Amino acid sequence: MSLDPHFDDAHGTGEARRAARQGAGVALATSAYGISFGALAVASGLDVWQTCVMSLLMFTGGSQFAFVGVVGAGGIAAAPAAIASAALLGVRNVAYGMRMSPVIGRGFWRRAAAAQFTIDESTAVSLAQKTPHARTVGFWVTGIAIYVGWNLSTLAGALLGDVLGDPRAYGLDAAAAAAFLALLWPRLRSRQPIVVGIAAAVIATVLTPMLMPGLPVIIAASVAILVGWFNWLGDDRPAEEPADVAEREGLP
Repeated sequence: MSLDPHFDDAHGTGEARRAARQGAGVALATSAYGISFGALAVASGLDVWQTCVMSLLMFTGGSQFAFVGVVGAGGIAAAPAAIASAALLGVRNVAYGMRMSPVIGRGFWRRAAAAQFTIDESTAVSLAQKTPHARTVGFWVTGIAIYVGWNLSTLAGALLGDVLGDPRAYGLDAAAAAAFLALLWPRLRSRQPIVVGIAAAVIATVLTPMLMPGLPVIIAASVAILVGWFNWLGDDRPAEEPADVAEREGLP
């Protein structure tokens, strides 16, 4: 192992180490949400094993929170809406997969394994790096670390759910909303996403008292689909590459 930073930077190992550190830091912070999910899932009526299987197989926090939130509010009758809401939120991972394809590389088994770890955080950490090797390291370290941490914290939250009692008494029910706001806020940089966010929030708020849980979210999502399809209030300029954005904003 070289101790010369100039040698490391020349060979990309310095960038790779920074990517690994960033991924580990993001994983540590993100995994903590798993405790909240585990407790909320048990409070919504799921068994411990059902909660853990959901994290093992679904592994997308937004969709998981959406599912247990809708089921918790509407019971078994709301299951179809819960599934639709979770699936709708999971569609974004398809777009991530297409963007991450050059980073992952070729090979069926490599791509199959990467599909499980293609989430918001692994994509963001990877695309924030400057070199191809660092992007690959950032993706795998972040994805695998979050997967392990998320599932361990889910189990812990589910086991502690009965001991804690109602998770709303501790404010754990706000964790999902906080996570969504954290993902949304950095994207509110132009007129189009701001208008979409406000319109969707108004529609969901108005429809919530009138419709079954989950349906207002699905209907509100149609706003984003329509605006994106017709590119209303959008910018016709070509999208910037992550490296260009990082350089413009002074990111490391």
